[in-house]
Amino acid sequence: MSAPSPAPRPRVTQMFGETLVDQHPWLRERESEEVQAHLQAENAHTAQTCASQEGLRKALYAEILGRIQEDDRSVPARDGPYLYSWRTEAGRPHTVYCRRRDVADAPEEVVLDVNLLAEGEEYTALGAYEVSPDHKTLAWSVDHDGDERFVLRFRDLETGVEHPEAIEDTSDDVAWFSDGRTLLYVVLDEQSRPHQVRRHVVGTDPAEDVVVYGEADDAFFVGVSRTRDGALLLIQADSAVTSECRWLPADVPEAAPTVIWPRAHEVEYFVDHRAGQLYLHTNRGAPLFQLLRVPLEAPQGPAEVLVPERPGITLEGIELFAHHLVWWDRQDGLTKVRVRSLETGAEHELEFADPIYEVWAVGNLEMDTRALRLAYCSLVVPATTFEYHLDDRTRTTLRVAPVPGYDPARYVSERLWATAPDGVEVPISVVRHVDTPIDGNAPCVIYGYGAYGEPYEAHFSRHRVSLLDRGLVVAIAHVRGGGDLGRPWKEAGRLGAKMNSFTDLIACAEHLVAQRYAAPDRLACSGGSAGGLLVAAALNLRPELFRVTVAQVPFVDVLQSLLDPSLPLTVVEWDEWGDPRAEAAFRNIRAWSPCDNVRPAPYPDVLITAGFNDPRVQYWEPAKWALLLRAANTRPDAQTLLKVDLGAGHGGQSGRYGEIEDSAFELAFLLDRLGVG
Repeated sequence: MSAPSPAPRPRVTQMFGETLVDQHPWLRERESEEVQAHLQAENAHTAQTCASQEGLRKALYAEILGRIQEDDRSVPARDGPYLYSWRTEAGRPHTVYCRRRDVADAPEEVVLDVNLLAEGEEYTALGAYEVSPDHKTLAWSVDHDGDERFVLRFRDLETGVEHPEAIEDTSDDVAWFSDGRTLLYVVLDEQSRPHQVRRHVVGTDPAEDVVVYGEADDAFFVGVSRTRDGALLLIQADSAVTSECRWLPADVPEAAPTVIWPRAHEVEYFVDHRAGQLYLHTNRGAPLFQLLRVPLEAPQGPAEVLVPERPGITLEGIELFAHHLVWWDRQDGLTKVRVRSLETGAEHELEFADPIYEVWAVGNLEMDTRALRLAYCSLVVPATTFEYHLDDRTRTTLRVAPVPGYDPARYVSERLWATAPDGVEVPISVVRHVDTPIDGNAPCVIYGYGAYGEPYEAHFSRHRVSLLDRGLVVAIAHVRGGGDLGRPWKEAGRLGAKMNSFTDLIACAEHLVAQRYAAPDRLACSGGSAGGLLVAAALNLRPELFRVTVAQVPFVDVLQSLLDPSLPLTVVEWDEWGDPRAEAAFRNIRAWSPCDNVRPAPYPDVLITAGFNDPRVQYWEPAKWALLLRAANTRPDAQTLLKVDLGAGHGGQSGRYGEIEDSAFELAFLLDRLGVG
């Protein structure tokens, strides 16, 4: 079966003296029978081409599944009189959420079994999951299409009966008032933008819900939350570079929201509350962020600086408790956890053993505690949950994620540094099996993301072990545009500096080859979403560098999408990539937008994935890119494959078994093209 190759039907436009050609605008006609037939033909071609990999896929699936303890449960987290947890069961793809009273021999109660929600559905994703402060009602929402438009419902936890109302077209954000009957939720507009906050009383008609806040600026998304002390509800409006927050007293549902700081362009701030004081994590007057404390009733007055801006250190966030302040710094490419006693002022920093790692807070539901619960992992260490005793600085390990058959002593990780064309040093995280020699013969796959200031953390992956055990070196390129080296790293790969992200990836790949971590003819790259953009743009610059590429839901038709404000994310994305209606931004984006820079060249084998219901990257972007690559590739034996999930969205299949299927398919393609069985 030959690859689909419909004739181009170009749409030509002129901008700033340049000619823009969209070769396949017809692919946007979502309901067209022709488009549906084309996507099915792409799937059939991919299935036929990859049929020989079936045995390898089955082996990979079995290996990954074998590293999962299917009957598993989390460490319970205390919230008032209950201990909340989750568990999984063998043969069931979704999570069961549970609780029990914190008394001896209390029976377990099932709060929500997502497996029951998924019965008869092709796709199921849980959105909101919030128990009311009186522990009597659950607010939960579900998406059965992958379009991230959730239906919000309510369950009486004392009887197990669902309330009759169902609220459609919501985000996954809710926040309860203290009465346990009233909550705030967020509504999506036609472009899937979270734009409006409404108040609902459980058991009443949603048509009567009051609009508490509406956001008129399309560049802002809104969300709601409740402070850990339960005193305030927050309404946060965020663009890519600007924040504005409002508060409401949690015990007065009818109150109008009060602005903390009016929005100012490129000023961001994030809020918590304790004892009548607001704690503001902000970049106002501090590009690397600082922590301020202000009175709740006079937030725009003089502020006390609790954590000042410090050279070379980005303050990433805080965890606020009754007796302690915990904050997260990004320093030298690593997360640092620092603790201050709010009673004595004494400070200290937690220490971690691995050279590269990830650490995050988990299950800290109560304000009045002297124990911080953290999870920790590295490229070789599975996720470990521990309790850190804030006063005496001791740790108690609560759970190590079970990975049957895995021995961390068989693997080694390290950090390398590549030199970018402009002289900047770019970190690379590397992991390999201890028996894999560094002699220039190992196949290697390099991953990257590089956008929105999001760091690509050095996390543990059960899936990755199948590559390591086959002798691959696995690397993460921490390119500019991400937050891997703090806020300046984001700014150095954003807007007019975006090209740095792509040349950083190329520099990292070349460094791995030069240092003999990778065979020059057996190098792969992979990325998803904005990471798919990263690898796609790098291919246009250096198509001969890589043997194979896997791009999951790649954002590749950048210029055309950013010129269309009717798409869900376009307006909010202008602060990240630029607004191409302005000439300078147009010319910058035009220089690297993947679909606009495909050229006759020896491109590698490429597997591209897409989700038909994806609201973030529309399915037609990867579909267009596949056709453009196929037509331009000068390598006669090259494979350009498109795999479209017609019933899912940005994240692929739902449920843990579906996730393993997707991963096994992609890894099998990668290994086959690298010549590894």
